[in-house]
Amino acid sequence: MIHVGRRLLEFILFLLLLSFISFVLMKLAPGDAVRDVLGVEDVAVNQDVIDAQREEMGFNRPLLTQYREWLFAAIQLDFGQSFMTRRPVTEEIITRVPATLLLTGTSVLVMVSISIPIGILSSFKSLSVINQFGRIFAVVGTSIPGFWLGILLIELFSVRLGWLPSMGTGSIRHLILPSLALGLTMAAVYVRMIRSSMTISMEKEFVRGARARGLSSWRVTLNHGFRHALSPLLGYFSVTLGSLLGGTVVIEVLFSYPGLGKFAIDAIHNRDYPVIQGYMVAVALLITLFNVLNDALQVWLQPESRRRG
Repeated sequence: MIHVGRRLLEFILFLLLLSFISFVLMKLAPGDAVRDVLGVEDVAVNQDVIDAQREEMGFNRPLLTQYREWLFAAIQLDFGQSFMTRRPVTEEIITRVPATLLLTGTSVLVMVSISIPIGILSSFKSLSVINQFGRIFAVVGTSIPGFWLGILLIELFSVRLGWLPSMGTGSIRHLILPSLALGLTMAAVYVRMIRSSMTISMEKEFVRGARARGLSSWRVTLNHGFRHALSPLLGYFSVTLGSLLGGTVVIEVLFSYPGLGKFAIDAIHNRDYPVIQGYMVAVALLITLFNVLNDALQVWLQPESRRRG
């Protein structure tokens, strides 16, 4: 209970600090959201109208007052109204989170399907061909940015072959290219980590003991070696969640995928402050949720950590 309470307090403090910093940085950014809302570049608007709009949006109040009002509303899950769509930000986020979670989930599925087999097989010194392939895949994969890989996939499978759509959503076919672009780049990192972690794990005393008891090679590898190697990998995955969601943003923009990341980028271009602030909070909540699930997996993989706690 003490551990849970400490984690909850840390999360609340982190969320407050994140929301305040992002709120201040938005206000200090160049440009004027009021002029963008009124479209002063396209329509002649006098200063009285601009001042009235600024007062209506609350931008004429002190910065701390604006943040306090936003925070009290956010506690009630009211993040204001989008300047772009004129709809509640909470509603906009809720409608887009499933699409982002679906893309994230399929990308992780691609990563797991590729990195685990290659990582485990390349840890066997006897399988020299797969070992060498795992090394090359890890080096090449980590050297290619996700957006460039996405462009190559679009060029090959959409433009030249015409097999898969390059943008939008609507079917499972629309998820294939963005999931591959994000999943392959992650897989390259995890192949190297799984290979290294498996090499260390297979030298442990309990693994040697399992072999001495006459267990099959694959049973020793999967039930003992891989289970022990999986714990540090999950710890690393929780650390890289921010990078994963950041990569999702890039891929969503590249493939015109209507998820939360693309919506946030559009909001940044239009200086839609309520959406940007709501996006920051939503991402923080998603990362926290993933970390809680990761902690539960860690306890399941290593019950002794629960006893120590």
